Amino acid sequence: MKPRFNLLQAVPQAYKPFLELDKMLSDTQLDKIQREMIKIRTSQINGCAYCLNVHTKDALKYGERQERIFVMSAWREARNWFSEQDQVILELTEQITLISKHGVSDELFEKAVATFGEVTVAQIILAIVSMNAWNRMAISFGKHPE
Repeated sequence: MKPRFNLLQAVPQAYKPFLELDKMLSDTQLDKIQREMIKIRTSQINGCAYCLNVHTKDALKYGERQERIFVMSAWREARNWFSEQDQVILELTEQITLISKHGVSDELFEKAVATFGEVTVAQIILAIVSMNAWNRMAISFGKHPE
């Protein structure tokens, strides 16, 4: 796919609400690696090469291990590399990103609240929703890795 027109040139205020949401989400109970994990897993599911390129580099910069990035799409087979919190985050990321398939299960939602509490679960969900929006904009407008 070739690059398409620039969204910011067409609608200059388009990114503002998304940037404000991301700014709010930068001050949560989640650490930087957990936030990047959401971005990476969402981008893997959505097939956003641009976002994968950006967020795997960011995760490495924040101290994420390469091995965890390499196996993140198959995390169920590498559970010992991911904490219980990480597994809940990855499962929520998958269910929300693929929400049209089965929704978000009550079991997972209850486990997430028991693991993190309501405020942090809300923040996790907003981070997943935000990344899905960024993926959809990048893919729709033909953004590619540099």
